[in-house]
Amino acid sequence: MNRTPVNLLVQGKAQFTGDLPLPAGTLHAAVATSPHAHATFTRIDTSAALREPGVVAVLTAADIPGINDIGNLFHDEPLLAHGRVECVGHPYALVFAGTADAAWRGAQLVSADWQQLPAIFEARAAFAAGSLIQPPRTFALGDVDAVWSACHTIVSGQVDIGSAEHVYLETQCALAIPRDDGGLKVHSATQSPSVVQKAVAHISSLPMHRVEIEVARLGGGFGGKEDQATLWACLASLAALKLQKPVRIWPDRRDDMRITGKRHPYSADYRLGLDADGKFMAYEAFLYQNAGCSADLSTAILERSLFHATNAYFIPNVRVTAASCRTHLPSNTAFRGFGAPQSIFVMECAIREAARQLQQPPEALQQRNLLQDGDTLPYGMSPQRAKALACWQALDTRFQPAAKRQEIAAWNSANPRFRKGLSLIPVCFGIGFTATLLNQAEALVHVYTDGSVSVTTGAVDMGQGVHEKIRRIMAQTLGIPGERIHVESTSTLRVANVSPTAASTGADLNGEAARQACLTIRHGLSQVAAEILGGDPEAIVFSDGWISIANTEFSLSWETLVSEAYARRTSLSALAHYATPGLHFNHDTNTGNPFAYHVYGAAMVESTVDILRGTGTIDRVSVVHDCGRSLDEMTDRGQIEGAVVQGIGWMTSEDIRHDANGCLLTDTLAGYKIPDLHAAPLMDIVLLEDADNPPGVLNSKAVGEPPLVYGLGAYFALQDAMLSWRPDALAEYHTPMTPERIFTWLHPGKDA
Repeated sequence: MNRTPVNLLVQGKAQFTGDLPLPAGTLHAAVATSPHAHATFTRIDTSAALREPGVVAVLTAADIPGINDIGNLFHDEPLLAHGRVECVGHPYALVFAGTADAAWRGAQLVSADWQQLPAIFEARAAFAAGSLIQPPRTFALGDVDAVWSACHTIVSGQVDIGSAEHVYLETQCALAIPRDDGGLKVHSATQSPSVVQKAVAHISSLPMHRVEIEVARLGGGFGGKEDQATLWACLASLAALKLQKPVRIWPDRRDDMRITGKRHPYSADYRLGLDADGKFMAYEAFLYQNAGCSADLSTAILERSLFHATNAYFIPNVRVTAASCRTHLPSNTAFRGFGAPQSIFVMECAIREAARQLQQPPEALQQRNLLQDGDTLPYGMSPQRAKALACWQALDTRFQPAAKRQEIAAWNSANPRFRKGLSLIPVCFGIGFTATLLNQAEALVHVYTDGSVSVTTGAVDMGQGVHEKIRRIMAQTLGIPGERIHVESTSTLRVANVSPTAASTGADLNGEAARQACLTIRHGLSQVAAEILGGDPEAIVFSDGWISIANTEFSLSWETLVSEAYARRTSLSALAHYATPGLHFNHDTNTGNPFAYHVYGAAMVESTVDILRGTGTIDRVSVVHDCGRSLDEMTDRGQIEGAVVQGIGWMTSEDIRHDANGCLLTDTLAGYKIPDLHAAPLMDIVLLEDADNPPGVLNSKAVGEPPLVYGLGAYFALQDAMLSWRPDALAEYHTPMTPERIFTWLHPGKDA
């Protein structure tokens, strides 16, 4: 029976980190966390916790044998707080017990002699106070200041973009097992095995070769396990080393939501200038990013916001500045899109404001300014094989938004209560880590003597189907059925120094590394086949499990060739390394070629608003998306659909709230509303034709993150419907567009 990971998931037999059988004597851990957003302490009282039945030990920062820091980009994130806490939920002690319940109860009994300090929760306030992760950065093109006077139309305004919780199905989890050589084996639910390995070595004073991180699969990640899984793996590892027992830590949903960071909220100011024909002449913006209490990945996320500040449009004069602001909230982190959706939203708000002033539909301005080959982006890169206009035209041909807008106008004139709205939104999304050094991967491939094949890469499957794509790449390269190939769990002992599975690069990097390893093995097999069949190795054809010489009837089965190769002492294993060619970026000038290629697409979003009740629904989303030559069409369609729904949720219902003291109020799924099946709109997904992509593996393109941008259209479609009711009212740009926000805008009080 074919027991591929996909089948295991479908059958409900796949084991996640929390499902792993626990070794005998395993202890369970829970964290004691700060009740204050900003405070100092000099003493931790663990006596009550140690009296709790089942509690074995309590560890604090003083028990860390190495360096008390797990920061990835900056060293500003202690594993356990020492003398100061920076947010509500900041871990400062670790409790161990024979059961998870006992550990949790013990953690609630730990206390400290808190001395509260003033706290800042808003990005603009942090900026004003000089509380920054790093100095602001600016991307610029042309001369913005010189062209404002020549603009026919100028619009400006403020945008506030809310946060979002990842809500991965599997909460954070880690199981650490001490080895007999003094090292550790850690099962971690992480997107970044090597980051976890490095952090565990750092806090434990172990060399990295004595720390093994293994990841079978994740029950969702969305970026929430790219950097923040490190905390939990390090906590479990610290305990396992100190107590010399296996330790598992597995917070429940409420603790996970309270302690972990979320999508970065942004506040922004913008100004957009256009000429008399509606061509964009100048754009400037200042983005205030709420980083939370530590750097995490905030500066990299901020950088991607700058890279995508103009979305799919060409603007000859641009100046966008962004500041990562340190506040007293849990450290915000990666989330699907990695900062790009926030800056894209600001750009789209500016376009809507310009369209209202010019009394044109926004799509007229959007189409007029789409990127084309030869245009220059604000970081100096010129897109190659730009498909922005092709996607837009395909959307126009297939779904006819102009006719749809006429239908909506007719409907709205006849229906005073239910108003409909429409928005179009394009996307241009660069593929690659903006940190050039991360654009590398390796793959270890073994062909066994029975003809079966094994591959280990750094790619972590978290529901996005990357393992299946790697299997298909290898099957095509070796000319064998995919069932003969098994994709192993990711282990830092089998492949080293792996980049995170993030930035939509999992299949691109790891798939190409696997392909290169297969080509190495295939080269050796071709030599053997040529000797047996009596021909030129270059003429050997691998197809459907058979090996033949072109234009002849002579052939060998895959199994026979493998057996013969082994008998002739030909290598059946290969380790390949792949680094994306042609990438470079100068951080002094903020210019370069940071991406292998760009993904393009366009979507039309239709909505209905109940004017009486203030409720809004997204009725249909129609998409034309550029996947290049899709490696797996069903997977790509599923990723597009999931991304759209996730984006809609962020724009319409997911409302992160804290109280005045920085305590998370929306800490359960009873109070935090994610989209369910009933909120998912009808969808039409069309993959752009004739879109080969030479820089991508087998001409494919990444698909994971870019389609989330289509979900932003939900906000503007709802706003479009609302403006049909109050056409003269000022538009507001503050996400999410919840029913409360819809109702209060439609029916303002007498003082509004």
